[in-house]
Amino acid sequence: MHAVILAGGKGVRLRPYTTALPKPLVPIGDQHAILEIVLRQLSAAGFDRCTIAIGHLGEIIRAYVGDGSQWGMSVDYATEESPLGTMGPLLNLRDRLPETFLVMNGDILTDLDYADVLRSHRESGAPLTIATYARKVHIDFGVLTTDASKVVAFTEKPSMDYRVSMGVYGLSRSALDGYTAGLPLGFDELVLDLLRIQNPPHAYDFDGYWLDIGRPDDYDRANAEFTSRKSLLLKGA
Repeated sequence: MHAVILAGGKGVRLRPYTTALPKPLVPIGDQHAILEIVLRQLSAAGFDRCTIAIGHLGEIIRAYVGDGSQWGMSVDYATEESPLGTMGPLLNLRDRLPETFLVMNGDILTDLDYADVLRSHRESGAPLTIATYARKVHIDFGVLTTDASKVVAFTEKPSMDYRVSMGVYGLSRSALDGYTAGLPLGFDELVLDLLRIQNPPHAYDFDGYWLDIGRPDDYDRANAEFTSRKSLLLKGA
C-alpha cells in the first residue's frame, strides 16, 4: 500500500515552533517527531511505500526520514517549488502512484486505522474518501433568523454539530484526471468539482482520537496528552 504525506507547508500558525523546524518535525513528548509517529503508524498498518511532498525546510525532512528503511518502508520525495495547495502536489506525482492510495497531512495525531480507510475507499468505488470527525461548535451569541427585515426565530447561544475533514483521504488516481500538473489544486476545489459532476466523495466516519496540530494551543495539548496516549498512538508500531 502507498501513502502520500503532505509536508510542504510553512506552519505559519504554529510559530514560533516552526521558525527553524518544518511543522511535521516539531517534537511530541520527549522522543518523537509528529512525522515519525505517522510513519511508524503507517508501517504498522501495512503501508510499504510512502511519498512525502516537501517544500518549506524540506531538506531537513529529507535528512531526518532518509529512505524510510528505519521504519521498514520505502520513502521517496516530491519537492514543491511553489505552493500547490492540498491536492496540487499529487498532479506532479500522478504517474508514480498506484490506482488507489492514501493521502494525509503530516501534522496530525490520531489512532485512525489508515489501512481500513484505504480498504473502505476501494470498496466504495468513489473517487475520493474523506475521513471525518464529529465537532460541536458553540456560538457565544444569540442567533437570529430574519426574513424581510423581521426576526422570525431566535436561539440563545446554540451548539451546532458538524462532521469535519480529518486531513486523511483515500484517493483514486482517476480523480485527478483533467487537472494540470504544476498548477495549484485545493482539497476544496476537488470536492466541489466532484459534487458538481454528481460523483460525490465517500465519508469514512471516525470517533476515536484525533488532534490537528495547527496552532500553539493544539501543540501544547498534544504534548500534554501524549504520554497517556502513547500506547494508543503507537500500538503495534
